[in-house]
Amino acid sequence: MFSENHKKSGCIEVVCGSMFSGKTEELIRRLRRAQFANQKIAIFKPAIDNRYSDVEVVSHDFHKITSKPIADAAEMLAVEPDVEVVGVDEAQFFGPNLVDVCQTLANRGVRVIIAGLDTDYLGKPFGPMPMLMAVAEDVQKVHAICVRCGNLANHSHRLSKSKDLVVLGEKDVYEPLCRECYNAALAEES
Repeated sequence: MFSENHKKSGCIEVVCGSMFSGKTEELIRRLRRAQFANQKIAIFKPAIDNRYSDVEVVSHDFHKITSKPIADAAEMLAVEPDVEVVGVDEAQFFGPNLVDVCQTLANRGVRVIIAGLDTDYLGKPFGPMPMLMAVAEDVQKVHAICVRCGNLANHSHRLSKSKDLVVLGEKDVYEPLCRECYNAALAEES
């Protein structure tokens, strides 16, 4: 049992993987468990992600939880002092300052749970995710199922021809592929 003077230690947890792998679902599950334990939570998402909702984090199977859309990760530092758990969805869309923000929150004793794509549509490490994985106490990589062969998928293959790094979309724009099917798809496109 904790004494009143004992402060819980903070930590950073990262849930990463490809599109359609269940990252947001896992984030919501962990946050709901914290709520059930009567912990005060704060949830953030990038303001640019309004695919399903402007103010909710929503999984592809439509589980949702209320969040605060923000433009800059530094806005998270204004959480109330009694917040015990901070959730962040689509972390790859934030700038590199997200790493320092998460470290600061964890050093304050906050449990920080991050969900995001680990790689972009080109298969390259995406945004602040590699650094977050490096400093996290816990990293869980989740996988989708390859829509072409049924193996575990770890790539988000873009179906559109856009070369922009950030293209918001669903099954009409992305498909989860395993390494072999992803490489074959890239070869077909070139």
